[in-house]
Amino acid sequence: MILKGTNLKLSFGGLVAVNNVSFEIEEKTIFGIIGPNGAGKTTLFNIISGVYKPQTGTLNFKDKNITNMPIYKRARLGIARTHQIVKPLGELTVIENVMVGACFGKKNYNLKQAQSVALDVINFVGLSSKIFTLANQLNVAFKKRLELARALANEPEILLLDEVLAGLNPKEVDNMLEIILKIKQNGITIIIIEHLMHAIMKISDLIMVLDSGEKIAQGTPQEISNNQKVIEAYLGDPKLALQLVGEK
Repeated sequence: MILKGTNLKLSFGGLVAVNNVSFEIEEKTIFGIIGPNGAGKTTLFNIISGVYKPQTGTLNFKDKNITNMPIYKRARLGIARTHQIVKPLGELTVIENVMVGACFGKKNYNLKQAQSVALDVINFVGLSSKIFTLANQLNVAFKKRLELARALANEPEILLLDEVLAGLNPKEVDNMLEIILKIKQNGITIIIIEHLMHAIMKISDLIMVLDSGEKIAQGTPQEISNNQKVIEAYLGDPKLALQLVGEK
């Protein structure tokens, strides 16, 4: 087991964003997190990455308690993430953006080492043609790849992907899914939040479902797609509910 959360809870004023959520994630797997808007998915990501500290509960990376560990130390352990809204350093080139990930990542590379790592990662995610392009000149699909590349340059053991497929057309989605599966094949554990049901069902080993900050289900994609509580949680969005039960 690489990551374990136990009874994690976080409130903002009177709003309980994450309510006693527990999970265990095995190494080298893809762990999907789904739920309606406002379910607490990104808040949970922020707890895992260190943006927020839970008010109660514990978070363990392997055998180490990281509940109160700051973000930069988690990065040194090998925890990296992308963001729901991409956050490139717009006035830097693609390679410079990715080098930042390598310099401040797990191995704290110097500039020469970071450049070598960045070149490999840029090639891996299919950004070689944009290597010297300023980040703010990229379209959404390339910005998504850049965000992913910068996180991979950390050389993480756990990669958090927050709606990395959002805003992509079907071909771009397929290309990104191929990259994600290759990342898993390279031995990196992936935790992914996604609203595109057919995609997350296709690539996940296990899926956890949140609703109103609470965990309402966990299981294989097949188990989740047949879970009545999960289907009911999505009834507010008929399209997602239909995707869960496999209809077009």
